[in-house]
Amino acid sequence: MAYASTLSLRELRQDLHAHPESGWKEFRTTALIAAALDDREFTLHLGSDAVAEDERLGVPDDDAVAAAVERAREEGAPDAYLDRMDGVTGLVAEKRFGDGPTVGVRVDMDALERTESSDEEHRPAKLGFASTHPNEMHACGHDGHTAIGLGIARDIDDDGGFDGTLRLFFQPAEEGGRGGKPMSETDLLSDIDYFLALHLGLGNPTGTVIGAYENPLSNAKLDVTFEGAPSHAGNAPNEGRNALHAATAAVQNLYGIPRHADGATRINVGKFESPNPQNIIAEEASLRVEVRGGTADLNEYMLDKARRVLDHAAGMHDVSVETGLYGKTATFTADDEMIEAVLASAADLDDVTETVPRLDIGGSEDASYLIRRVQEHGGKATYVGIGASNEFGHHTSRFDIDEDALDIGVDVVCQTIRTL
Repeated sequence: MAYASTLSLRELRQDLHAHPESGWKEFRTTALIAAALDDREFTLHLGSDAVAEDERLGVPDDDAVAAAVERAREEGAPDAYLDRMDGVTGLVAEKRFGDGPTVGVRVDMDALERTESSDEEHRPAKLGFASTHPNEMHACGHDGHTAIGLGIARDIDDDGGFDGTLRLFFQPAEEGGRGGKPMSETDLLSDIDYFLALHLGLGNPTGTVIGAYENPLSNAKLDVTFEGAPSHAGNAPNEGRNALHAATAAVQNLYGIPRHADGATRINVGKFESPNPQNIIAEEASLRVEVRGGTADLNEYMLDKARRVLDHAAGMHDVSVETGLYGKTATFTADDEMIEAVLASAADLDDVTETVPRLDIGGSEDASYLIRRVQEHGGKATYVGIGASNEFGHHTSRFDIDEDALDIGVDVVCQTIRTL
């Protein structure tokens, strides 16, 4: 029996929390879940069968990927599934239970690149399941999402009550908006009748269920590199071409892009690097920039303006600039039929204390691409919120969830699937 098959949902969540893997490195997570679902005779689509490999965004370099595969192997990932992935993470698992509708469920798997708190009052540290990987941490609940995904498979497989096909999407690289688009571009979404994605926490208490988080901001992230020429800052400053100066000019003017009258627009420079001594004119500087918009058009407005600022900042200082798309998301609106099904299902559960029909999610979410793909083919979709009493905010070093929310998440989704 596969290792993950022997664990409760809490145990699985804590195991994944202790072994976090950031985007496109989720080899252990993918392999463990694949093995558990293989035990239950789900059909597995792994790696490039689960995502459009050439459409991936923000992929780490080959050495980083190879190191992640080796670490996964050392930490118990079954070789057979690592070999089938062939360097590409992602899993879609499906099983036919009858002639009824095809229902898809999407959960994300990746961790964030940040260090977890070692404070003795931080529950994962106190109980011994804090991250064992430097600069990687499950600070957004994706460990819980993955556990819920396996829990849904177990529940439907064991207890029946569903006459259709269940298709589970274990998505890599949600952080940064890198994995949703390539996963949406496979044929595995073209025949789905009903589709649910989900998220734990987001400031809501355990027992609260939101029928739809919707209207996320469209988002695009750019990696930017300015290249100039070095020279001695004292003896020959005129011979250099200052990439750092161009980058600082870009930052100032990026924040100066006019906001749009038609809706919400955002911009942020989240990363700035120039590895250079103080007495050398800087030959290189890099940024990571993100823009957002309430619609795809507003997002493109911000993206176009940002690229114009970057190009002109480079021209001002006689340096070159290269930009690469690191990640991208879209927006969506959930379907009334799906919201009603979620709320009706949640109302039947003793552990659900409050239901909320709709909330704007506020940030960005790359499940948007999967949801829109389903809707474009005539299916119905929603993005369910499961409260998890997270005392500390998402993406912080002390983030944690109330694990009672795991069973609630499974029950709400499974009851909805059976209702559909």
